[in-house]
Amino acid sequence: MTPPSVPPASPADAPPSAGSQARALEATRRVASQRRVVATLLTAAMIVVYFGFIALVAFRPAFLASPLGDGLTIGIVLGALVIVSAWLLTLTYVSWAHRRYDPALAALRAHPDEASAGRSA
Repeated sequence: MTPPSVPPASPADAPPSAGSQARALEATRRVASQRRVVATLLTAAMIVVYFGFIALVAFRPAFLASPLGDGLTIGIVLGALVIVSAWLLTLTYVSWAHRRYDPALAALRAHPDEASAGRSA
């Protein structure tokens, strides 16, 4: 004998409807798409900086060897700036993620219906 089905104690305990799941999935895709755009832009910026420096090394070594001071050349300064730009781009992503991405994911986890109704990252 099977036990009688027990209705949910509250509407929050009820299983989500198909429409609710579709809205939550769309909101999740929107957040993932925004993250992909930010990551792609920051990656492209780092590629331009890095390969720009490498192109200078390959095609303009005399320019990079130009002295700026005693023992300091343009190449050393630009090489250091490549490293600093990587740190800054990483900081940019982390800052964006803390301000936009993480709260959007938290909202989706806590209340998928409410997050999909209009809150976007």
